[in-house]
Amino acid sequence: MTTLRQALLDLGFDVVSFARVDGPTPAAHALRSWLANGMHASMDWIARNADKRADPRLVVAGANLLVSLGVNYAPPARPPTGPTWARYALYDDYHDTIKPALEAAGRALELHLGIAPSAHRFYVDTGPVLERDWAARAGLGFVGKNAMLISREHGNWMFLAAIIVRAPAERLDGLLAAPSSAAADGIGRYCGSCTRCLDACPTRALPAPGVVDARRCISFLTIENKGPIPEEFREAIGNRIYGCDICAEVCPWNRFSQASRSLLLNPRPEIARLTLDEILRLTPERFAEVYRRTPIKRIKLAGLLRNACVVAGNSGDASLVPTLEALTSHDSPLVREHAAWALTRLRRTESGPFTR
Repeated sequence: MTTLRQALLDLGFDVVSFARVDGPTPAAHALRSWLANGMHASMDWIARNADKRADPRLVVAGANLLVSLGVNYAPPARPPTGPTWARYALYDDYHDTIKPALEAAGRALELHLGIAPSAHRFYVDTGPVLERDWAARAGLGFVGKNAMLISREHGNWMFLAAIIVRAPAERLDGLLAAPSSAAADGIGRYCGSCTRCLDACPTRALPAPGVVDARRCISFLTIENKGPIPEEFREAIGNRIYGCDICAEVCPWNRFSQASRSLLLNPRPEIARLTLDEILRLTPERFAEVYRRTPIKRIKLAGLLRNACVVAGNSGDASLVPTLEALTSHDSPLVREHAAWALTRLRRTESGPFTR
């Protein structure tokens, strides 16, 4: 009979492992400290379900198993010019494309473990579970100084999903390996003396190994943040129009990364082909057409235009001035303010195009 692990791999997941649930995760204290220091910025939903994140048994009563799954999204080649997008954004929304495989994984668990549908719940970066911590405990990798799970096979490029399970104890015999030391060994255990990620962050959003201050993080500022981007960070954003991969890109472990099979992903390379001027000229209809089914749609047109104005202000490209002037009359106050800032920047600088 096909093993459970192989059955899950056959669904398209690149890595599968299992961890025993026998209490709150050891990362619970770090989570509460991070929240107490306000490093979650405006992401209040993290604080609201902190207890569940700390203990999967509060999500599925009697849970004793966590299935950790990973999907490799080793990045495609970056276009030589134009705005820079977080690599994961150059696919259809992974929440949507991975979900059918997770539903099938649930059915496989029911078959192999003899459990009911009510005995498991799955998440892919959408619910109260610390996927990264459990992935490290299950042996999928270790938590690096950049606060990301780092895989020896896939580097920093892996979407994580988790299934919380309540199963008969006897069904777990032979399924659970010895607990991985990757979590117990601490943050950055296998980073050695390397601090490339901490040193490379342009907004200094990594104040300590394994700690991300969302208030300073470009990914938060350009995605989760719904308001203005603080002026103190705008220049440092450079040409990053949606998210940021710097702390992942500089990691030496990526030399071991393998190309993504994309079995559960749908690449959207056309996203990176739009010029900055084309993005600044987007209409609601064109925005919906270009970014349908992608994670970019979450920030809506006003959010993307806000980000594009910041990139334009950092570009040194005077040809963008007429487009930005038009945006100073945009319906959104958010867009108007960032367009005015960009115009001020362009009129003050005589440098060439931004090349950071």
